Amino acid sequence: MKILVFAEQREGKLKRTSLEAIGFAQKLSQQNNFEFEILLIGNQISSLYDEVKNYGAKTVLMAEDEKLHFLSSAAYSKILSESVKSKSIDTILFPATQMGKEISSLVAIKLNCGLANDCVNLKFENSNFIATRSIYSGKSLIDVKINSEIKIFSLRPNVFKVAEKKESTSQIEKIEIALNENDFKSIVKSTSIATGKPDVVEASVIISGGRGMKSPENFILIEELASTLNAATGASRAVVDASWRPHNEQVGQTGKTVSPNLYIAVGISGAIQHLAGMSSSKCIVAINKDKDAPIFQITDYGIIGDALTILPTFNSEVKKILGK
Repeated sequence: MKILVFAEQREGKLKRTSLEAIGFAQKLSQQNNFEFEILLIGNQISSLYDEVKNYGAKTVLMAEDEKLHFLSSAAYSKILSESVKSKSIDTILFPATQMGKEISSLVAIKLNCGLANDCVNLKFENSNFIATRSIYSGKSLIDVKINSEIKIFSLRPNVFKVAEKKESTSQIEKIEIALNENDFKSIVKSTSIATGKPDVVEASVIISGGRGMKSPENFILIEELASTLNAATGASRAVVDASWRPHNEQVGQTGKTVSPNLYIAVGISGAIQHLAGMSSSKCIVAINKDKDAPIFQITDYGIIGDALTILPTFNSEVKKILGK
């Protein structure tokens, strides 16, 4: 069994979700004596080798090209699929980020192989991988087995353990894949993320607001609590549709799927579309004035009352506990 981990990076920085995928590859290697390799793609990424060389991979593959300064899913998927063929890889692991889901789908098409996206568990037994995924908007879980020779899995963020450093050092191998203009018909020239704010997909704590916040100006209360807890800010679809918050904060079936250690839903009723994106959170707290709101059916702790009154006091008490 040969495993390849796609290590997603942005602007020369490795994503935490990539370390989670590498961590799972480590586990497979230790338990089943599998070999795994790590693939890095981008421009000016040589420094990342020092970050991943001690995680136990046999080889760190580097696909470095100045044309990859811009993100192109076509170019990335071409590099990945060609690398899999040349290295005789039979299992590919992706982080289930927006980028990971898009590229893994393209690679599956190019290699004509099976794909299980957004896995919350993955185990190897009886010479087969069994992937666990959520279905019916997060209401149920299903076990999936891929029958194709090459198998692709993307792993949900904040579910798998981060990789641990090892004493061994991986070899480095530069790979050259010919890229042409057809591989760059569509590119991402830039992305913009608010300075100092954690990515909602990777955050261990998320504070999300809904229509119960009553106006976009009141979201300052959520941002203040998020600052106290070093948390990411999220939002329901209704809030994003009303242009109160940016789309990159949307949590739910048509937004982002998250699995933080702590999810605080403020003024969110709990429509099934929202629950589909956050129901796998480790601990869920809800603040809502409607005691019959569906969100309370899945919460570990609930506070019934007006969020605009509760949040300032909540934030003040958290600061006392944290000594801020």
